[in-house]
Parts: sequence; C-alpha cells; structure tokens
Amino acid sequence: MLTVERLTKRYGPAVAVDDITFIAHSGRVTGFLGPNGAGKSTTMRMMVGLTKPTSGTATVLGRRFTDLPNPGREVGVLLDASAQHAGRTGREILTLAAQTMGLPASRVHDMLARVSLTDTEAERRVRDYSLGMRQRLGIATALIGDPQVLILDEPANGLDPAGIRWMRDLLRSYADRGGTVLLSSHLLHEIEVIADDLLVIGHGRIVAQGTKADLLATSGTLVQTRDAAALTAALDSAGTTFTEHGLRKATGIRTLRVDADPEHVGQHAATAGVALLDLRPAEGAGLEEMFLELTAETQREGAVA
Repeated sequence: MLTVERLTKRYGPAVAVDDITFIAHSGRVTGFLGPNGAGKSTTMRMMVGLTKPTSGTATVLGRRFTDLPNPGREVGVLLDASAQHAGRTGREILTLAAQTMGLPASRVHDMLARVSLTDTEAERRVRDYSLGMRQRLGIATALIGDPQVLILDEPANGLDPAGIRWMRDLLRSYADRGGTVLLSSHLLHEIEVIADDLLVIGHGRIVAQGTKADLLATSGTLVQTRDAAALTAALDSAGTTFTEHGLRKATGIRTLRVDADPEHVGQHAATAGVALLDLRPAEGAGLEEMFLELTAETQREGAVA
C-alpha cells in the first residue's frame, strides 16, 4: 500500500504539488492522471526519495522509501526508461540490480524472459535500444526484486500495440496477486481498461479520486432516438443538461450525452412518450470526457513538472 498525506512541494513561489492526500491500495491498479505540468512526476519522485517534499509524508508499506533497508525488494520503480546507462548492456544493468539487492544471478535470466528481451538484445548496449526496449528493460529492473509495490511513470511510452497489451496483462496479473500498482499514463484508454481506482491531479491538487466505476458513473448517459426534439424538450423541462453527441443523417437517429444517470433519462423519455433506441452509461468515452472536464482549467504550457 502507498500512502500520501498532505504532500506539498514548492520551488520558491511556485507550487508544484499542493497538499495532496491519497492511498493506493494493495491488490489494485491506481491510475494517476493529469495534464503535463500537473505535478504527477514530482509526486512520484517524492514518493521514492528523489525529491524532498516541502511538507507532508509519503510512505510505502508504512515506511518512507528512504528508510527501507533494501528498497528494490519491496518497491519497483520506473520513472524514466531513458535514464539508464547507455554504455552498458541490458544484461549488465539487470545483473547490477540483482547484485545490489542480493539476488541470485538466475533472476536476470528470468526477468529477460519475462519482458521478452532475447539473448541477443540483452547483449546490446542500451544506447542501441529502441524506446520500447528500454521500457521493457526498465520494467524488468522494477520487477527483479519481486516487490510488493510498483510505481510506474508512463511505462507504455514507445511500446507497440502488442507491447501495450503485454504490459497491461502483466500489471493486471501483478495486482490480482495482491500487489499495489500506481500507474501514471497519458494513454487514457489503457488506464480505463486496467485501472481499478483513479486519481486526477491539476495544478498540483487532487481534483478527483475514487473507484473507476464511481467516477465514470458521473460521466452521464448516452441516449439515441429519432425524436430528439421531444426528448430535448423533456430534458429541458426537467432542468437536465445535455449535448449533441452525433447524428446519422441517413436514418435521422440522434445521439445525446445527458448529464444524468440512465434511469433519470429513461423516466423522462417514457413520460414524454419518446421511443429510445439506445440508453447506456457514457463509459465508452467516459474517462476522456471526465479527464478533460476536470482538468479544463489546468491545461497549460510551462507549468512546473
């Protein structure tokens, strides 16, 4: 379990992380989302002792990361796949990690196989690796100590679709075995597929947190009808807001996104005698829409990273 309590980081007058509190629970994947410069990377760096907080605490399994006697055996970290020694081979990097943690040499072979790096690739210098290969090596380094917790910042960068699927399955199985995963990514679809819980940060503050199901339940309803005029009149009279989501000109079918749950929409449609062709939670585009709505005021360039 990861616990963050009132964590704050200031750089002079600039506030990168502003009094945030959250828990990433065991057996679950927690998606950590926010625009560039929102404070995600700074938060993760404070959690693993790379950046000193101005105030507040971050603990891993009840202790600060810097107090863990052998951190790699308890916490696997991947913050920047490019920050690996370019002159060493992949096998050398894993061998050094294993030696530092007091692990048998056999773990190196096991990890190379687990992340699908071949023997030939393992003997190449990291400077000759693609970004996707560096990501696989970074994940192998994070996993080599068989930790209880994973902290990963954009681990899917550079992976092809098959690699993204592989990573998703790996992290899902890791959490299902009781591990804790904190995963930052700009790939909203991947977060939506894999995450159990969501944290959304903007301007250094948590703007939303909770289970994925609960947060996406607030994303509204998608409804389809041929009688959009009658439905919108019914929704207007009930004070329910909605937006146009699509029109099939050939059939006259309109799709609306309504800021209410499906039961509410269905009741007003029935009262107005409107036939509905589709009525469902707006989960298909829910995460993207929720993310953009929650972070609309924090989408900015030049923010503190």
